[in-house]
Amino acid sequence: MGVHKTQSPKVLVGSLTVLIVDDAYYSRKIVRTLLSAIGITKIVEAEDGARGIAAIQAHNPDIVLLDWEMPGMNGADFMRRVRSPETFIYPAVPVIMFSSHSEKSRVIEAVNLGVHEFLVKPVSSNALLARIIGVITKPRPMVRRGNYYGPEPRQNRSPSATPNIMIFLD
Repeated sequence: MGVHKTQSPKVLVGSLTVLIVDDAYYSRKIVRTLLSAIGITKIVEAEDGARGIAAIQAHNPDIVLLDWEMPGMNGADFMRRVRSPETFIYPAVPVIMFSSHSEKSRVIEAVNLGVHEFLVKPVSSNALLARIIGVITKPRPMVRRGNYYGPEPRQNRSPSATPNIMIFLD
C-alpha cells in the first residue's frame, strides 16, 4: 500500500488500488464505473471469494470492496480468512462490505467479522468516495480482542457490547 495520508484527498484517491470482490458481473461493472467517476483507475476484480483472496495476495490492494452474497466463499467466510494474522499475509487490508441486505443483524455480523464500513446497495459515488476517504485518511489501528481481529471500534466499549454502527443508504 503506497498511500500517504498527507496528500490531498483527490490525489490520494487517484493513487489507490482497489479490489472489487463480487460474483455478479454487472455489480462489478457498476462499482468499477463509480470508482472511475471518483478518479480511481487501478481496479482489480475477482468474481468470488477464493479469487479475491488470491487477488489480495497478488496485488496488495489499498482497499477491498466486498459483496456479502457469493456462492462458495461468501463475504463472511472471506472476512474470516482475511482477518487471520497468523495465516494471511495482509490481514489489515481495509474492507468495505456491500450488501442488498440491511438487517441490523447482518451489519453487526459484518462489523464483528472486521469490516471497516458497510454500505447498502445500490451505492452512490458520493457515499463510496466518503467511505474510501474516511478509511484511508483516518485509519483505525487493528486490534485483537478475544477471537476478534479487526479495526479498533470507534468508541470505547467492552468486547461483548453491541457495536455502534452506521448504515449508509443511498
